[in-house]
Amino acid sequence: MKISLSWLKEFVAIPLGVEEVSAILTDIGLEVEKISEVETIKGGLEGIVIGEVLSVTKHPDADRLNVTSVNVGTSEPYQIVCGAPNVKAGQKVVVALPGAVLYPTEGDSFKIKASKIRGVESNGMICAEDEIGLGKSHDGIMVLDANAKVGEKAPVFFNVETDFVFEIGLTPNRADAMSHFGVARDLMAAFKHKEIVSSDSKICKHSIADFKVDNTNLPIAIEVENKEACPRYAGVTISNVQVSESPKWIKDRLRAIGINPKNNIVDITNYVMHELGQPLHAFDADKVGDKVIVKNVVSGTKFKTLDLEEKTLHQDDLMICNSKEPMCIAGVYGGAESGVNENTKNIFLESAYFNPVAIRKTAKRHALNTDASFRFERGIDPEITIDALKRAALLIKEIAGGEISSNIVEANNQNNISNTFYVDLKRINTLLGVNISETIVLKILESLEIVVLENKINILKIQVPLYRVDVTREADIAEEILRIYCFNNIPLPDKLNTSITSRPKIDVEQIQNMISDFLVAKGLNEAMSNSLSKAIYSNLKETKQVKEQFEVRMLNPLSSDLSVMRQSLLFGALEAVKLNQNFGSESIQLFEFGKIYQKFESGYNEQKMLSLVLSGSKEPESWNGQKDKFDFFTLKGLVWSIFEKLGILKNHQEVGTSNGLLEDGLTLQIAKKQIAHIGWIGKDLKKHFGIKNDVFYAEINWDLVIECINMNKVKFKEIPKFPSVTRDLSLLIDEQITFGDLSEVASSCDRKLLKSVSLFDVYEGDKLPEGKKSYAMRFILQDENKTLKDVEIDSVMQKIQKSLEDKFNVQLR
Repeated sequence: MKISLSWLKEFVAIPLGVEEVSAILTDIGLEVEKISEVETIKGGLEGIVIGEVLSVTKHPDADRLNVTSVNVGTSEPYQIVCGAPNVKAGQKVVVALPGAVLYPTEGDSFKIKASKIRGVESNGMICAEDEIGLGKSHDGIMVLDANAKVGEKAPVFFNVETDFVFEIGLTPNRADAMSHFGVARDLMAAFKHKEIVSSDSKICKHSIADFKVDNTNLPIAIEVENKEACPRYAGVTISNVQVSESPKWIKDRLRAIGINPKNNIVDITNYVMHELGQPLHAFDADKVGDKVIVKNVVSGTKFKTLDLEEKTLHQDDLMICNSKEPMCIAGVYGGAESGVNENTKNIFLESAYFNPVAIRKTAKRHALNTDASFRFERGIDPEITIDALKRAALLIKEIAGGEISSNIVEANNQNNISNTFYVDLKRINTLLGVNISETIVLKILESLEIVVLENKINILKIQVPLYRVDVTREADIAEEILRIYCFNNIPLPDKLNTSITSRPKIDVEQIQNMISDFLVAKGLNEAMSNSLSKAIYSNLKETKQVKEQFEVRMLNPLSSDLSVMRQSLLFGALEAVKLNQNFGSESIQLFEFGKIYQKFESGYNEQKMLSLVLSGSKEPESWNGQKDKFDFFTLKGLVWSIFEKLGILKNHQEVGTSNGLLEDGLTLQIAKKQIAHIGWIGKDLKKHFGIKNDVFYAEINWDLVIECINMNKVKFKEIPKFPSVTRDLSLLIDEQITFGDLSEVASSCDRKLLKSVSLFDVYEGDKLPEGKKSYAMRFILQDENKTLKDVEIDSVMQKIQKSLEDKFNVQLR
């Protein structure tokens, strides 16, 4: 929503600068998203002056062009080629000098340049009114009054005014601030609290005391059939009006807030709506007849709107009708037949309060979003209906002439009872988190026009004005007080205890469910295997990790096959792989949360584990897809993504696996504890279970994971304001050197600026020397306090390169 500063000043004295006003508006909940400087004439006529034509001669090479000499107040006259047929010596004209940017009434802006036209030098342009946005005429150049002062700047001559417009991001609940008067009302409350103005200062409001009925020659009756959708409807007629262009001051105001002027009647209704927040509508009274009926019409009725679009009406659409047909979609859009045009002589002026829900449904149903519907569907001030009607009628009489030719006719079915309730000052201060004195609270409430009916020992009985439809309870009053008191005045404690910085007790089940959901989203299925296992698994030579002396045997086993508690989730996983393979599954992706059980000299021990198993194809076979197989790196990436999601993949180490159940792989250590084993199953164990495809298996100690989460310290830091820089190195290295080796050395060169090291390409082929491979590494550098310079970047990269050369004898490719 756009609010003009000069318009605000009509309601409240503003002794502050634009930025200060913007800051206060934002503080009180009317967030200013943008401030624009606007001129009453676009471009402000900068670079344009008043000149006098000294001489006019025919162009030597063009019949329709003239070569003029123009005095613009400088020591030497300007030679300008002009094609206007009405240019003559002695005329006072408007001259755009080289460098001026012109904003025509229609079309794009353009810049004036010194140039040659048909071989004759031209240093500017003598302007027509449409070329500088002053009108639509292009019959010839503008000829000014003979008294115009030569050399005077056009902004001064044409009285170009500058205004500032605030673009406010209005929240849906603030229906009271959908006008200049509403914003000024809030601004006055803030000014009083900040003592910028005296406590007895009042909002200035245009008087409507001069409203009077001139005659009753044009009475139009009102009938409201749907009183629920239209609680209040009022109208008045004005006869013998002259529909024409609006005066400059109205057009300037409307253009400043982005509204294109139409004619004086329509412009006045728009002006009052943006001034007071009450939408109005003007009908051609001769097309209304003797009666206005507010009702719903039959579904399927056709109706042509002002933009000549035909709408098919719904039975719930509220319509403003005459005795024969619909004239307007109530509160949303006018009709093509009953609108005001240049031939209109008599008007019926409407001011109403419509049910917000009914207007919102109609506007959405027909995809119509107008300034009127924007206000009606949020809830306007139900008490301003008549005042706005009188204000508009007086403006129409002043600007368009005419006579008020009827009494104000009104159908009022509103139950205008102000919202009244009790608030506890102690609870208000608890909600605010600060103790605000009763005196300050009472002053703020008074400035917001919230009446205190009773005050008994910190308990206030208050009455909220009807225009504040969003203030209905104690918490709303707390918010209103804080808006004016200012959020920035709330002192921050030395130590914040918020949901961000505090560490709530870890919910183990919630974390497990989160990871389960995560794995399912990755395409895995959850498995559940028996915690009882076969004793034979302890005797397999391939399962040296599972030792018989650690077994927990059942005293009364149900069968010899299930006589011991499992020491690993692996065997249940392999049985599941075998079963799925036998049923023809090409892609096996499983995970399981479960406990393992062991007996030591110190006693029994059980640990919760998470197992992951992948086997077969990554994707089902398809005519347009590749039949890629799962591999070790797929599984490793999955495990890493789990730890990254949990935020514990810090300062980890990767070592060769010590898990005897795996043929090979790696063990992940965090805080010197073995937290996960990742690898693949050997041929003999696969043969024992009758599995054909490769099987990749990971087992994560879930109890240790929870310990790591508990030890994990959450750190927060500001998002860097300065850009990062990327540099790449292509290195020739020995085959046995790993990326981890290179990364560790590079990272030690500059831990402050070097943020990450990654490997984005590996090449091993016959084009390289024997025993060599090529790594392409990427380095990201960033300084959190400034933008890095080339000298600093080169220094770090040279240091990295030298360290790698000294340590690993790498060569730069």
